[in-house]
Amino acid sequence: MARPQKRRTVNNPPMMKGFKPFGIRMCDVEHVTITFEEYESIRLINYEMLSQDSAAELMSVSRPTFTRIYNKALKLIAKSFVEGRAILIDGGNYHFNKNWYRCKRCFKLIEGLENHKRCENCEHYGNNELIQLNNIC
Repeated sequence: MARPQKRRTVNNPPMMKGFKPFGIRMCDVEHVTITFEEYESIRLINYEMLSQDSAAELMSVSRPTFTRIYNKALKLIAKSFVEGRAILIDGGNYHFNKNWYRCKRCFKLIEGLENHKRCENCEHYGNNELIQLNNIC
């Protein structure tokens, strides 16, 4: 019997739900799905410029596990570029290290309820204007 997977830590959720190829209608394009932890691996290595050891530690996984996650994400992104597919970011075995919300009015990501008052594009700052991002998957 296989050992159960540990949930991977995602520090920052993506600002968007995915990407689509330019010049193709979304209804006409197939998609690939990358998980939140695959997105996080790309963000840590290619955007934050961390080493794989540091990134693995932040995600609470071993370095070989991190490498597998990262390589799978690269393969899916390459497939989407070559085949002209959209990329959706969804699912996985993850948890956020903080509570994240998305404003229903301006779609801004907000870290914690107390920070919603900083949402500049909103006329209403009530908690009913927020959607909590799933912290448990």
